[in-house]
Amino acid sequence: MAYTVNGVELETDEDGYLLEPNYGDEAVQAIAQAEGIALGDDHWKVVRYLHEQYKEHGHTPNFRTMLKDIAALMPGCDSKALYDLFPLGPAKQGARVAGLPKPFGKAGY
Repeated sequence: MAYTVNGVELETDEDGYLLEPNYGDEAVQAIAQAEGIALGDDHWKVVRYLHEQYKEHGHTPNFRTMLKDIAALMPGCDSKALYDLFPLGPAKQGARVAGLPKPFGKAGY
């Protein structure tokens, strides 16, 4: 599977994660569309957060850390709200939609 953005094919692994991060809004929109997600303001807040975390740490946070950080950015946001945004898992599907490589497993954090 690959995504085509502005005429450029972005390579993915077998689970649909980009092999190299792409922080462009066009990539996020293309992947979200393929995932069946209509992006709203809260989606973009999560995507921007994941981009910042990846740039700073070289990987995305686990769900527990993500939930704590997002709750500070978006008061009232809880795990249910994050799952409403990314039903297949906020940490994993969120990273995929954000155009980032596959997150580490439990032992990788």
